Amino acid sequence: MSPIRQVPLVHQISDEFRQLIATGQWPVGTRIPGELQLAEELGVSRGTVREALRSLSLTGLLEPRVGDGTYVRATNEITGVLVRDAAAALTQVLDVRAGLEAAAARLAAAGGTGEDLTALAAAARARDAAHEAGDFEAYVAADAAFHRAVVTAGGNPLLIRLYDAVAEVAAASIEHTATLPEDPRIVDAHTALADAVLGRDPDAAVGAAYALIDTVKSGLLQRGSDPQATGHGTTRDDQRR
Repeated sequence: MSPIRQVPLVHQISDEFRQLIATGQWPVGTRIPGELQLAEELGVSRGTVREALRSLSLTGLLEPRVGDGTYVRATNEITGVLVRDAAAALTQVLDVRAGLEAAAARLAAAGGTGEDLTALAAAARARDAAHEAGDFEAYVAADAAFHRAVVTAGGNPLLIRLYDAVAEVAAASIEHTATLPEDPRIVDAHTALADAVLGRDPDAAVGAAYALIDTVKSGLLQRGSDPQATGHGTTRDDQRR
């Protein structure tokens, strides 16, 4: 029999905080309660809370801001590392998306279930509808849902988990590169990806997934180095003004 080892209190508190983040009780982007309040609520020392918060900051889940408190940065460690170390590298995020979506697109075209492909077709139609309506918020959400549907149709649980882990960063890349009206080349690229998967053509699906991201990156270069600068059309910032 193995000896029973008691989990250190700091680890227990860290797990408690991690659960609050994972369940959305501490949403991404919000400021969490202060050390003193947390210590009083949990009945532990302030030093224990500080160490627990520090451990989650090192993994990228939390972001301490001097003079302003601690904010939730990500819901999981993989996303936390990406947000912490490569948030500004939009082209790198797009390259990661291309690799994940190309792998998923091949799997989806080769063996996606009828239910998954039906969901993908519906996601494509919803994306088109949001674009036609000119609703930027709905369009960004529908575009993210379309790409998620491609990954889901691949049917690989590990690939889906990995995509979900970087979903926050991927969603940000979609938001930063989206414009209304959409570049016709990007419209065609999405159509080509959907058609290849729904037509069960794995090689075409892989090519379409990479071509789509290449088209997005090309559009970024044409609009300039600022990923928020569109040169034309509507962006999220335009909608807020």
